[in-house]
Amino acid sequence: MFLADTSVWVDYFRGANSPEAGRLDAAFSGAEDVCLCGLVLTEILQGITEEARYRRVRQLLANLTYLAMSRETYLRAAEIFRAARKAGRPLRNSIGCLIAACAVAHGVPVLTKDKDFQTIANLTELELARAWGRQRRRRPVSGSGSR
Repeated sequence: MFLADTSVWVDYFRGANSPEAGRLDAAFSGAEDVCLCGLVLTEILQGITEEARYRRVRQLLANLTYLAMSRETYLRAAEIFRAARKAGRPLRNSIGCLIAACAVAHGVPVLTKDKDFQTIANLTELELARAWGRQRRRRPVSGSGSR
């Protein structure tokens, strides 16, 4: 199981030929489970402008394992953000910290294209999921264009 960050979902819905989108695509074929947290759910859905597409994507996401976030997760995210700043590696915003803290709390790796997650992984126990080496030719999937 892995948590796919919004950057991967955007590639997936656009039909991008990236290893990350390929791994997500393979997961939907039964290769492995995908989970998401509220922040990723919100980022995906807020980028969809067409109502029919919104309903289809919302239904697709409803079938995934949802990772809840506790007060402790939010506190851990603040610690992550502060640690990166203290280490001289400031992060662009706190969203990645929240997603990372959620993944760590639930013991799942994050699949992402966002370089901030590498910084977080270097400073914490966050595990990054590797994208599969072989890219797949894909057609766009009706979905989000956010982020």
